[in-house]
Amino acid sequence: MNYTTILSLVLMFAVFYFLLIRPQQKQQKAVRQMQSSLQKGDKIVTIGGLHGILESIDEDKIVIKADGSRLTFDRRAIREVVEKA
Repeated sequence: MNYTTILSLVLMFAVFYFLLIRPQQKQQKAVRQMQSSLQKGDKIVTIGGLHGILESIDEDKIVIKADGSRLTFDRRAIREVVEKA
């Protein structure tokens, strides 16, 4: 193998890293931070699309109040916080 081939492989890996891997890692870090900063009273949306208000938080479980019902979910099931408490 000559230097041109090696350089092109390294360049392709660098482009792959900066366009695919790094943005995904940043997104995962932001989601973990959002899920760890959840507070009682936050208006949230789950991965399944359920809208509700956070009623209580445990280590890995949360209770959501939605339309008069109380539902228990894994903390990782929260997709986004719509409004902070």
